[in-house]
Amino acid sequence: MNYTQNTYLEMIEAALAQYIYPVNDGQALVADAMRYSIQNGGKRIRPMLTLEFCRVCGGNPQFALPFACAVEMIHTYSLIHDDLPCMDDDDLRRGKPSCHKQFGESYALLAGDGLLTLAFETLTKATDVAPSDIVRAVRVLSDLAGVNGMIGGQVIDLLSEEKQVDYSTLHCIDKLKTGALIKSAALLGCIAAGVQDETILSAAKTYAENIGFAFQVVDDILDVTSDTATLGKPVGSDEKNAKSTFVSLLGLEACKTLADKLTADAVQALSAIPNNTEFLETLANQLAVRQK
Repeated sequence: MNYTQNTYLEMIEAALAQYIYPVNDGQALVADAMRYSIQNGGKRIRPMLTLEFCRVCGGNPQFALPFACAVEMIHTYSLIHDDLPCMDDDDLRRGKPSCHKQFGESYALLAGDGLLTLAFETLTKATDVAPSDIVRAVRVLSDLAGVNGMIGGQVIDLLSEEKQVDYSTLHCIDKLKTGALIKSAALLGCIAAGVQDETILSAAKTYAENIGFAFQVVDDILDVTSDTATLGKPVGSDEKNAKSTFVSLLGLEACKTLADKLTADAVQALSAIPNNTEFLETLANQLAVRQK
C-alpha cells in the first residue's frame, strides 16, 4: 500500500475517535473536553512519524496505530496544560477557544490528566505488537514525556521566564520540551516494527532530534513574523511572557539558516535506513518552510 500524509491522517483520525470511548457514569463532560481538544485539527506530525518509521523499518503501520495515538494524546494533554492561566495563559488553540476557555480550568486540567492516562492504556492495545515491545514503548514514552523529557523542559522554561538565558539553556529547553516527544514518536515506530538494531534506532533519534529542534526554531520565527489568523493562536506570546527565544538571541536570518541546516542534518541521518525514506525527507523539508 502507498501511504501518503492524507492516508495517515485518515487512519489517525479514525483511530483517535475509537480510542476516546464513551463514558456512562455522569463524567461525560471531561470526555467531551478530551475529545474537543484532540479532534481540534493539528498537523498530526508525531503520530505520522510513528506510522512512517514503522513502515520504513519493515512493519505494518496499522499495527503501530495505538502507539501513534498514544503519542498524540500526550501531545494534546501538554497543549491543554500549556494554555492554562498558570502556564502560558492562551485563549486560542488552532483557531478555537482553548480547552479551559471552552470548559473551564478545572475540567481542562482533568481533560489533560485523562488524556495522559489514556495514552498508556492505548499503548497496551497494540495487540499485533510483541508484549516485550509494548513494554519497551511504555518505557520510552514515559521517559521522554516525563521529567527527563517534555515535563522537564517545561520546568526549565518556566524557570527561565523574565530572564535572559543563553543559547545552551534555550537549546536544552527545546530538546526536552519539544524534541523529546518527537523523538519518542520516531522510536515508537521503530519499536512497533520490532527493531533492535542500534544503527537504525540511532538514525531515528538523530532525525527526530533535528526536526524537533528545527520545529521550535521555526515556531520562534513565526511568533514574530506571522499573525493570529494564520497561526490559529496568539502571536507575540513569547514577548508577552518575557521569554528568550532563538530569534531574540540569534536574529531572524540566522534562525532561518539554522532551521535549514537542521533539516539537512535530519535528512542526512536517514541514509542509515535501507528502505525508501522519501516520505520522511519530504516531511522534514515541509516543516522547515511551514507557515503555521
